[in-house]
Amino acid sequence: MDGIVLLREDHKTVEKLFKRFEKAAEDAPEEKRAIVDEVIEELTVHAWIEEQIFYPAAREADPDNAEQVLESIEEHHVVVWMLSELKDMDPADERFKAKMTVLMENVRHHVEEEEKDWFPEIRKAMSRKRLTELGEQMGRRKPARRVTL
Repeated sequence: MDGIVLLREDHKTVEKLFKRFEKAAEDAPEEKRAIVDEVIEELTVHAWIEEQIFYPAAREADPDNAEQVLESIEEHHVVVWMLSELKDMDPADERFKAKMTVLMENVRHHVEEEEKDWFPEIRKAMSRKRLTELGEQMGRRKPARRVTL
């Protein structure tokens, strides 16, 4: 699997979790907590493999996109900060749902930029072989999926 395909699969997984959260009943704090815990795990690993493996390779392949890489890293910083707050937050807290909603908005914006604007440019800049190498490298760094969708 090439690196961009792997990242898109992660995006789909997280979006499914977001939809589950949005559909979860207001009186089901345990379900919401479990979903948020899965989101935290997925996004933490995803951000790490992007920042450690994909972004440096993308920047090398297309130096003109350095600003996009830096912006993406800053978007990750905001997301990771919110994840750290959600990690220990009681789902009964009045801010829990609001914080998760803002997180979803931020992640959806980030995903849209990557998938519509940036990934097509990177696909042009990198060979198919290089994208496959990146996908394999990122795949080896990901733990086995435990998400139940």
